This record gives sequence, C-alpha cells and structure tokens, in this order.
Amino acid sequence: MGNERLDGRSGDAARTGRGQLRIYLGSAAGVGKTFAMLGEGHRRRERGTDVVVGFVETHGRPHTADQLRGLEVVPRVRLPYRGTYFEEMDLDAVLERRPEVALVDEFAHTNVPGSRNEKRWQDVEELLDAGIDVISNVNIQHLESLNDVVQKITGVPQRETVPDAVVRAADQVELVDMTPEALRRRMAHGNIYKAEKIDAALTHYFRVGNLAALRELALLWLADKVDEGLQRYRAAHGIQATWEARERVVVALTGGPEGETLIRRAARIAARSAGGDLLAVHVTRSDGLTGANPGALANQRHLAESLGGSYHQVVGDNVPDALLSFARAENATQLVLGASRRSWLSSLLTGPGVSMRTVRESGDIDVHIVTHSYVGRGRGLPKAQGGLPLRRRLAGYVLAAVLAPLLTLMLANLRGDLNLTSDMLVFLAGIVAVALVGGLVPAVLAAVAFSLLLNYYFTPPIYKFTIAQANNALALIIFVAMALVVSSVVDRAARRTKQAARAGAESELLAVTAGSVLRGQQALTAVLDRVREAFAMDSVTLLERAQNGTPRSRAPAVTWTNTATSGEHPIGRPEDADVEVPVTDSLVLALRGRPLPAADRRVLGAFAAYAAAALEQRRLSAEAEAARPIAEADKMRTALLAAVSHDLRTPLASAKAAVTSLRSHDVQWSPADRDELLATADESLDRLSRLVDNLLDMSRLQAGALSVFPRPADLAEIVARSLDDLGPASRAVAVDIPEDLPEVAVDPGILERVIANLTANALRYSPPGTPPALTGSALGDRVELRVIDRGPGIPEANRDQMFVPFQRLGDTDNTTGVGLGLALSRGLTEAMGGTLEPDDTPGGGLTMTLSLPVASSPVTAVPLSDVG
Repeated sequence: MGNERLDGRSGDAARTGRGQLRIYLGSAAGVGKTFAMLGEGHRRRERGTDVVVGFVETHGRPHTADQLRGLEVVPRVRLPYRGTYFEEMDLDAVLERRPEVALVDEFAHTNVPGSRNEKRWQDVEELLDAGIDVISNVNIQHLESLNDVVQKITGVPQRETVPDAVVRAADQVELVDMTPEALRRRMAHGNIYKAEKIDAALTHYFRVGNLAALRELALLWLADKVDEGLQRYRAAHGIQATWEARERVVVALTGGPEGETLIRRAARIAARSAGGDLLAVHVTRSDGLTGANPGALANQRHLAESLGGSYHQVVGDNVPDALLSFARAENATQLVLGASRRSWLSSLLTGPGVSMRTVRESGDIDVHIVTHSYVGRGRGLPKAQGGLPLRRRLAGYVLAAVLAPLLTLMLANLRGDLNLTSDMLVFLAGIVAVALVGGLVPAVLAAVAFSLLLNYYFTPPIYKFTIAQANNALALIIFVAMALVVSSVVDRAARRTKQAARAGAESELLAVTAGSVLRGQQALTAVLDRVREAFAMDSVTLLERAQNGTPRSRAPAVTWTNTATSGEHPIGRPEDADVEVPVTDSLVLALRGRPLPAADRRVLGAFAAYAAAALEQRRLSAEAEAARPIAEADKMRTALLAAVSHDLRTPLASAKAAVTSLRSHDVQWSPADRDELLATADESLDRLSRLVDNLLDMSRLQAGALSVFPRPADLAEIVARSLDDLGPASRAVAVDIPEDLPEVAVDPGILERVIANLTANALRYSPPGTPPALTGSALGDRVELRVIDRGPGIPEANRDQMFVPFQRLGDTDNTTGVGLGLALSRGLTEAMGGTLEPDDTPGGGLTMTLSLPVASSPVTAVPLSDVG
C-alpha cells in the first residue's frame, strides 16, 4: 500500500504510461481548493508516495502557507518581462526531478511571455505525458464555456480561461464547496484578502447573489460531468436497464387538447424529488404526416419549457417503440401518457392502443396513464374532400370515359387469345391510371363501369348481365374491391400531401409571426403586417365599433374606429372590406385585396384573436403607465400630509413658543435666557427650512423640474465641504480618499448634499467610540465612495423600504426629520447618472456605496422624470 497511485500503479512501472489528473473545482476564490490540494499531498506523502510542489501561490494566506510545511517545493524559475521579473513553475526542473505526484496550483493561469507554453494547463499536459500524476485546481469562472455567463453575473470579465474539454478529460474532478454566507464570513475575518480589499470585495464580486449563482454553476457543471461518466459506464458495460440515480420524467404529447394536463401532471411528479428532470416528447411519423396541430404543439412546448422542462421530437412509425427507446436513452424513470381518446368501438376494432402497448413493453420504467376530459371522445376525422384540384378530377372523368370503350374494343378483338383473368388485369390497370390522374371519385365510377363491361362482354354468358360460374362472380367482386382500394389509397396519398404542404406553410407562418412579435415592442403592428404579407392583401385593418346616438333615436348610430392598420388605403367600415373576420362583439379584422377560401379563414381567425389580445395588452400597458404617476402622486400627497402634521409641528411649536416667550412682558428674561430662547428659535427655524428644502427638492425630482449640471470635480474636495456643513460632529469621521483617484462627473452642489445626508445618517446611528468612515476607490469607469458605520444595520428585507419617501425604519421619534434623507439622496444620485446601494458592513453595521461615473467617460444626465 506504500506507493499506491491514483490508478493503483506503483513505482517506476507506473511511469511508463500517461499520468493521471485530479482537479479540485471551486466556485470562487477562497473556498479552499489550494488547501485541499496540499492536504491531499500530505496524505500521499504519509503513505510513502513521492510528492513535490511544482507551483503553489499562497496569496499571503497564513493557513495555506502552513500547509506547505513538510512538502518538497521545486524552486521556481524567474523570467524577465517588460523590465521586471516574474516567477513561474520550472517545468524542466519538475520533469528532471520526476516525482510520482506533482502539486500544481492555478490550472488556468497564463504564463509570462517567453515561457515554453502559453498556459499552465499545457505545462500540466507535459507532466502527464511524462507519466507524472498531477493534482491541480481551478475555479468555475475560468471554464471557457461559462466565461460569458460569469461575466453577466459578476460584471467582471475573465481573461484566464481553460477549455472545458481539458477539465472534463481529468480522471477525477472533486468539488470544494462552501455556502456564500460562510465564504463571506471567511472573507470578513481576513482569511482570503488583505484588510484594505475586504470592503470592495464584499460589495462587488463576493455579493451573496454572485456567490450563489457561481456555486450553482459549479454544481450543475459537475453534475453533468458525473452524468457523462455514468452514461459511459453504462454503455461500456452494455447496461440497458434504468438506473434511478435521478428522477427523469418523460411525458408523451400527441398535440391533442389533453397535452397541457399531461405536462402539468408530469411536472408535479418531477418536482417531488430534488433535481428531477422533465422531458416532453412528440413522436412524428417518418413520412412527416403527423396529423398533429402545430399551434397546439407550440403552446405545449412553451408550457413545458416554462415549467423548467425540455421539448424533444423523435421520428418513428411505431409510437410505443419510439417512446420507450427515447426514455431508455435518457435514463428516464417514469413515463406519463394520456388515456386514449379513441371511442370504445374503435378500440374494439383496432385492438390495444399506444398506452396499453407502451405499458406492456415498458419493463422497469414506471408508466402513468393520466385520465382527462377528452377520454373516449375520439380524435375526430377531417371533412371528406378531394385532395386533387378540379382540373385533375375532370381529367380523370375524361380518361375513364375514353378508356371504357377503348379497352372494351381492344379486348373484344383479342377474345380468342386472352381469358377472363387477363381481361380483368387490363381493366384494373385502367382503373389505376384513372385513380392516378383523377383521384377517388372518377376511379370509383370507372370501377363500376368497367365491372359492368367485364360482365356484359367478357363473362360467360356474354352479352348478358348474368354470370354462369361462381368463380367468375368471385373474380368480379375481388376486381371491384381492389379497384376501390387502389383508388382510395391514391386519393388519400394526394390529400395527405396537400395537407402536409399546407400544415408546413401554416406552421412556418405562425413561427415567423411569433418571431416578429418577440423581436419588437409593437406586437399588434407586427401581427397585421404578417397577415397582409402572408395572404397577399393590399391592407389589413383592425376596426372597433363605437355606438353613438341620442335618447330620441330609435337605434344608435354605429361608427368604426381604426385601432391599427397595415398597408395603404385603410378600411373605414367592414362593408368596404373584401374579407371581414369578427373577433369580438366590437372588433372586426378587415382585409382588402381579394376574397379568401374557407381553408385560409381558419388560420386568419387565429391571427384575428391574437390581434385582439395584442390590442388588449397594449391598452392595459397604456392604462397602467397612465395610472402610475397618479398613484405615485396620491401616495406622495398622503405621505406629505402625514409628514406635515406629524413632523413639521415640532419645529414650528418650538419656534413659536420661543418667540412668544420673548414677546411676553410678564417675565423678565435675563440676557442668558434671551440668548437661549433666540438660539432655540433659530435652531427650530433652521430645521424647518431644511425640511422644506428637502420637500421641495423631492417634489422637483418627482416632477422632473430639478436641473442637474454634471462637470468634472474632485471627490476629496466635495467630501471636505460636506463634512464642514455638518459642523463639529463630523470631526470624528475617518476619511480615506486616495490622492490618485480620478475626477468624477457630477454636479458638485448636489453631490455635497448627498454626502452630507449619508454621513449625517451614519453619525446618527454609529455607537459611541466607533465613528463612521468614508473610503474612496476606482473600479473601471466608476468611482465608488463608501459611507461605513458600525451601527445596528438594516435587515436585507427592509432595504427597499429605507428609500421610500416619508418612511423611517424604527419610526418612534419625530425629531429626526420626515424620512426624506435616503430617498432624496438616491434620487439626486440617479439624476447624476450614479447609483446608491446599501450593504452589510463586515462585523456589523451598514455600508452605503455611492457609485459615480469618472469624468473621462461620457456623462448623460438621467431624465428627472425617470428618477425614483
């Protein structure tokens, strides 16, 4: 057991082949990948394995550095680049040392230019080719396929990436997992970054939401790799049976009305187990003639995807075999089918349906037969109508009329050379020709006519409609039956071909229309444009009826309003249209250009209903948009009245009491008392003035009437002026604004008020002896100012409420203002193109992060009507 390796090889014999790769996968920096890698190195060394450290970066973390003790470390190589030296792994030294196991940190690292390989994972490949086992680590954000996803989540582009195939090819991938809360605590304790970087990291990359999303990506990626390994194992060992490692529920769809019921039932089954998958599948015949409604299938696909499932379409003429093959290929554990819609008579005549045959052949897959309201109602049959155009049917009639005498005359002249069987075959060939040309009805008429001619001219006794021999009668009956069958088959093939072509055109039309709607905001206009183009119309108009009349009139006058139109020459009344489709009692879709056949009206009716829904959606959106400012104004008015009666009364009462006392002649005030009363009045009036100013500014923000003039300004100077405005209380505030911080594009006067409001709020809630701090930093094209206090903080659930005007959390006293400070600060910040967000202070408290654009970036003042 002393020299065991990953694959069970030992000693020099193991080095003759390729080494094995083990990777520790993490969701973010600091979860413990390097620590786990070094711990595995110690375990291998204790078992007698020759282990060396090829490269490990401790990042100044003492616990990681402690893990290096007792392990042999290969010295690094120093490479010059742009006037300085960088340290990289000495690949040649590791190859020359030739250990059994090499520990190599940061698998996705980019080597310094001038190195043998561009990437560290390429160095690892050389070690593996030399027969050296490698243990390494990588974060999920460095995988190439997830690079753009991680950037959307965190806002930080990842320049160091590694191809997914390289990581997937590793012999072992182990996840080093940690909850976001635990990782943030580790960060706050200083176990990951230095103290000066902790606040910026916690408020940006290491937010709880970011870490949770990265953790989910890591778990899902590793689950897929595990599933791939399981499938390879099953394939290598020829295992066909279902392994219930994860619940996978397959629901079979026919495009019938019961589909939504089946999907919801299957989704509930999948949701009962953690990680359950929902797969919806529709089996299409190999000839493409499914008979399913494309619109219904599209709706069912959307429903399945909205419930977290996936939609699949497979081809197969044997539906049970196709369903079960798909289910077994996906390692499904359960299959959901709908009870048959066939009537009892149909089931009796045709035998067991798809459901029963699937149950009989399902094996170890559980099959659920779900009842629904359409059981036994039948599938419904299409209306009997020819699949061939009128011209071909007329040609069939003509051909039958020509062939009847022509074949009779020809066969009569050959009566001595041919028998009755040959005559029947010739006439049958004629019927096939008629069926190919004219379809069912001409072929049936030709069969009847040809059978009478065979009976009269060629069946003994000839020239009579009687038949002397029973076998001749049987031959004639079979002849007529075969003629009818062939005619029916030819006609059905032609009809199915026409139906398939039409269904394809309709589905394409629906798909293009849906795409037009999804790509733009004008859904109603997109629908009308597509109708006009698809049906080759000059114009399409959606008309709405409005009744106008007087009390004396017997019937109100009917007028029509053009709600939307596409094309030239809009239609004013339904009577002026070539085609009109009633949508509701008051809506009509009117088309001008040409009459439409009944088959086109079915699709047109669907578009008309969609146009009505789009019109209703547009109106509801407009009503909601119009009601929003009214609701906000009512809310503001109510809050303002409450604030005036609740909070403005105190300074008014104090000022009035002081002035009244000074004017009183009943009391002789000493100079000190008079000064105190005057100071009270002055302080109360100043407080009242500030409250009124805030109310006016908030009103201007809501009305979009406050002017903002951004220009380059020094943040340190603005902070200094803001603290001066706060008086002696601000002297305890700790300020850390770097001298090299770029200028910000703001309105200095407005930003000064914002900083003063935030700092005053932090001073109010900071405990004695722990004053707030103001720190500045640059991040890309933004400058961030953080106002940090060590007060009680605010629960995350209440953080949206803190920015609502006239609201104060813990509203117990009325001496601190009307609750406008934070609401006004956020509104003013957004008016300058910035953001104001709250976050927890590590160790307790609240941090307000003010993000502002740098002066070098283009500045656009936000429309004040959009602020708040």
